[in-house]
Amino acid sequence: MNKPIDFRSDTVTRPTPGMLSAIHQAPVGDDVFGEDPSINELESKTAAYFGFESGLFCPSGTMTNQIAIKCHTQPGDEVICDVNAHIYQYEGGGIAFNAGASVKLIEGDRGRITAEQIKANIQPDDVHRARTSLVALENTANRGGGSCYDLKTVAEIRAVCDDHLLALHLDGARVWNAIVAQNENPTHYSRLFHSASVCFSKSLGCPVGSVLLGNQTFIKKARRIRKVFGGGMRQAGYLAAAGIYALDHHISRLQEDHDHAQMLAEGFQAKSFVKFVLPVETNILIFELNDGQSAPDLVAEMKKQGVLAYAIAPNRVRLVTHLDVARPQIEATLQVIKTI
Repeated sequence: MNKPIDFRSDTVTRPTPGMLSAIHQAPVGDDVFGEDPSINELESKTAAYFGFESGLFCPSGTMTNQIAIKCHTQPGDEVICDVNAHIYQYEGGGIAFNAGASVKLIEGDRGRITAEQIKANIQPDDVHRARTSLVALENTANRGGGSCYDLKTVAEIRAVCDDHLLALHLDGARVWNAIVAQNENPTHYSRLFHSASVCFSKSLGCPVGSVLLGNQTFIKKARRIRKVFGGGMRQAGYLAAAGIYALDHHISRLQEDHDHAQMLAEGFQAKSFVKFVLPVETNILIFELNDGQSAPDLVAEMKKQGVLAYAIAPNRVRLVTHLDVARPQIEATLQVIKTI
């Protein structure tokens, strides 16, 4: 039986031969003592790429996001984010559990919120209300179909945050895709955000790991919280070596994934059972089925034909392209789509 073509997520990738070689050769030490050279290199290399002062390697993007929220807030504070934000939808209620904060949800445009919306949702200085202390943006927005923020919009949001003494955090799990799709200078992110979480185990194809970015004072505080969360690892440089390799070799190829997602979108758009396809900007394709159609049933039918997808709602299906899906597999998938 042929191996299924797996579009469930870009987290399903396996290390490339070059990445495995880098892992095998990595110099390592005890990172809790600050003595793992590969960890130190990844943290400094990632921080320099985005123009931040410092970085902190963690096992997951959920941990980097949750550490950032804990750093920026006090119990009883409130975090502003989009209703579909990963920090709200997919991190196990961590904002409440870890930081003791509540959430103010905004209905944005495919996961993106505006400065005007944020300004309208900042709590007044009133003992009856939670204290707004943090705004969190997701770029690209997962449930928005990989939609990207325009950095001009982010600059407007930062201005509102500055006026109201709010911190601005980036959940940049797939920020690499936004940088390529928008042809951005990555150092602009350090000018706009107080902190950023960037993930290596999604579009960059690493087996595990994320880096939290900020200034030195912020990262010092974050390191203490990482320890409390149980995120202090020892010879984790083998994992960091994969990230270093990805920074050097896997960013420039992301446009290929974006092109593949667009090809799949055109294939599904032609099907009579598809109501609409969200605009494809990066490597995520989301489409909605006509009334009465079942996303789980469609996903099950695709699986029978060797294509794995993900039902994100009763009537919505998501496919994510990645480095383990090459052009021949895209073309094979298009043939499957024609037969459904």
